[in-house]
Amino acid sequence: MAEPSYRKLVGIAAILLLIVVLMTFVAALARVVWHWPVLVQAAFYLFMGIVWILPLKPLLRWIETGSFRARP
Repeated sequence: MAEPSYRKLVGIAAILLLIVVLMTFVAALARVVWHWPVLVQAAFYLFMGIVWILPLKPLLRWIETGSFRARP
């Protein structure tokens, strides 16, 4: 078996860091969000739950190919 490249280790660390940063951001806003109406809170948490996924596609592409952009 081939040895895993450094990109996999760095990519996994970047994914974990991304999750921790966004989790900290959302937790910091909890005192403000708590005063919002329940439906607005639900929309906010749904949005923030989806936002962290957006940077994953280029990051996963980089882990596999070494390039952030799709090749034509």
